[in-house]
Amino acid sequence: MSGFGYRVTDGAVERVAVKEALACTADFVWVHLTSNEAEAQAWLRDAAKLDDYVVDALTASETRPRCEAFADGALLNLRGRSSEEMASGDPLASVRIWAIKGRVYSVTRRPLIGIADVETQIAAGTIVDPGDFIAAVATAITTDLDPHVADLGDELDDCEERLDANRVFDLRRVVTRVRVTAIGYRRFLSPQRAALEKLAALPGAWLAEDDRRHLAAAADRAARMTEEVESIRERASLMHEALTDLRSEQIDSRSLIISIIAMIFLPLTFITGVYGMNVADLPYAQEPWAFDAIMGLCAAIAATVLGYFAHRHWFQK
Repeated sequence: MSGFGYRVTDGAVERVAVKEALACTADFVWVHLTSNEAEAQAWLRDAAKLDDYVVDALTASETRPRCEAFADGALLNLRGRSSEEMASGDPLASVRIWAIKGRVYSVTRRPLIGIADVETQIAAGTIVDPGDFIAAVATAITTDLDPHVADLGDELDDCEERLDANRVFDLRRVVTRVRVTAIGYRRFLSPQRAALEKLAALPGAWLAEDDRRHLAAAADRAARMTEEVESIRERASLMHEALTDLRSEQIDSRSLIISIIAMIFLPLTFITGVYGMNVADLPYAQEPWAFDAIMGLCAAIAATVLGYFAHRHWFQK
């Protein structure tokens, strides 16, 4: 069984294996599982004696942030950054928590960065009950995610400063990545805020007033990040449109140059084509000055066409 456990007894903290976590009486027990679904289900059902509904909720393959009161405890799903590479459409890993008085069970499929910070706090003796634990998890997740959301905004700021038609392709890749990441964050941050707010309002003696305040603060932080990623998503959309317009202008400018060149050479091609025919009786074809005359005529036509385009300001469009 992959995972670990902590027992807190009279202020003393002990880290134990999962199989030993429930062996002795303790003031507070935390069991964290990182194993596959089948192993976790078997242990939670047979060793921890949890209700089937709770077991299914803790081991579900797909979860969104939510909070649900059940019996004398609460089920909580949260999302945070993982140390493993995540898909762009699903950038946050989940942690599922079942909390009752004196005990907390948590399950993750991927390693969550915030869990390490919670381990540090519980080893230091600052977490002594389920309320402290959940508040610590929520705070650790939002604290870890906050600077990465800010980095997305900074990347867009850099793109806006470097906005140039010659960098369209590079900038579009950055903007698209930022936009996809912001959409993925927003997908989970909005329900996560609602889940934390609901948990902070749940009745129950196992949640102290300071725990509720910490949960409310984490919910406010999640709400602020939700607003920020929404702003980033909108800015990225506008930036993408601006880059598309720049690219269109660049294509139009090049098409204009090609059209001008074609307009210049069209009459010249006609004249040289006529006098290049291998037929008799072409006017002045036998005259010694014919070549110079044709070249002069072509130059005059080219200059006239260029002068017309310059007079119409085509070169400035």
